[in-house]
Amino acid sequence: LSKMFSLAELWGLRSDGSNPCGKVKRYKESKRERFYAADELTRLGKTLVEAERTATEMPGVIASIRLLAFTGCRMSEILGATWDAVDMAGGTLRLADAKAGARTVTLATPALAVLADLTRDGANVVHGPDPSKPLSANTLEKAWSRIRDRAKLTDARLHDLRHTVGTFAGQAFNAFLVRDLLGHKTMAMTGRYVSRDADPLRQAADHVAGRIAAAMAGKSADLVKLPTAATGR
Repeated sequence: LSKMFSLAELWGLRSDGSNPCGKVKRYKESKRERFYAADELTRLGKTLVEAERTATEMPGVIASIRLLAFTGCRMSEILGATWDAVDMAGGTLRLADAKAGARTVTLATPALAVLADLTRDGANVVHGPDPSKPLSANTLEKAWSRIRDRAKLTDARLHDLRHTVGTFAGQAFNAFLVRDLLGHKTMAMTGRYVSRDADPLRQAADHVAGRIAAAMAGKSADLVKLPTAATGR
C-alpha cells in the first residue's frame, strides 16, 4: 500500500506529498536461508517425472521448475525468457531485463536438455494453455503448491531452488563465480553462499546443475575433480 501511494505521487496521480502509510509500524522481516537437501530433490524429481507421465501438469510448468533448479534464475527471468534470447549452440540465455541489469546466463547441460525437449510453438520458452502467451506466475505458483505437496516438501518455495543453486555453488567455487552464476549485483548478496572467465563459469554451472539433476533423478552426486589445462589430470 505504501508503494502504491509513493508511485501515485511519482506518476502525478496525487499531490499531497505525504504518504499515509509513513507512520505505520512495519512487521519485522527475517532472512530466509532454505535450500533443498538431496533427498528432497530426489522426491521433487520423481514427482515431476510422474506429473509428466500422467500429464497432470502442463509441460510449461514442469519445464519451468526444472529450469529454475538447473539455472538458479529468478522465476520472472524464466517466465519472461524468449526463444530469440536462447543460444543453444553457445549454451547461453540472454536476459535483457534482469533484476541486476542485463546479463547472460550460462546454461548447463541439464538445462540445455530441458530446452531441447520443448516445442517452439510460441515466442516464449515456457507458456500456458495458449502458446502465444507466457506462463503466468500465478499459474506456476498454484501448480508448485500441488507438486510440493505430492513431493512432501515442507516450507518450500520456488525461490528456494535459487538458494539451492547458490548453496551448492558456494560449496565448490569462489565468490566471484557464485556471483556471476546467480547474476548478483554486488558481492554482499553472494556472501550468504560462500564460507573469470567463461570456462570456469561453465564448469560451475555444469557442476551445480549436474548435482541437482543427479539428486532429482535419485542418483548419487559425488564431487569429481575435473582435469585442468595445465596438468591434464
